[in-house]
Amino acid sequence: MSKTEVTTIQLDRSVVEALKQIKKHPLETYNETILNLIKNEEETREFDIFVQKPQEAKMKELWEEGDYSGWERA
Repeated sequence: MSKTEVTTIQLDRSVVEALKQIKKHPLETYNETILNLIKNEEETREFDIFVQKPQEAKMKELWEEGDYSGWERA
């Protein structure tokens, strides 16, 4: 097994308390908690792009046709 390189970071105590609150399990490490946050952010970003692309295409289609009636609901 290869040794993982680690570092020490400084966090505000309030951040540590917030991390404690979102742990999935009491034995979960802060490293695992932060990795879960990163994974969730990446998945959310991918979902946002998935939703945004069709919306952009439809809005472009409407704008090219000169139909701005849907703008209030965009």
